[in-house]
Amino acid sequence: VVRHTDCFDTKTSSWVERADTSYYGASHMHSAEDFAQVIRAHWGIENRNHYVRDVTLREDASRIRQNPGIFARLRSFALNIFRKNKITNISEALYDNALCFDNLLALNGVL
Repeated sequence: VVRHTDCFDTKTSSWVERADTSYYGASHMHSAEDFAQVIRAHWGIENRNHYVRDVTLREDASRIRQNPGIFARLRSFALNIFRKNKITNISEALYDNALCFDNLLALNGVL
């Protein structure tokens, strides 16, 4: 898959075309539309899960050094509860539920 993008170069103050090439392997031949759908689904996981964990939950900035996996599981648990309740704005949900514990207990799947 080759993607052409225009990037703004701040040093020269001009737009520069850039081509990125990604290689994907498959055991069967499929149409380009099928491959595009699979690739978008794969990167959808990055956008829906990892981005929220990195930006909203600040997982990359965490300074927890002993047993960080425990807190990662707690973050996953919180995201799963919010997603089960069809909450799309995770940042707002964290703020609302931090202020009122009763709201958190009222969510489907907590108790």
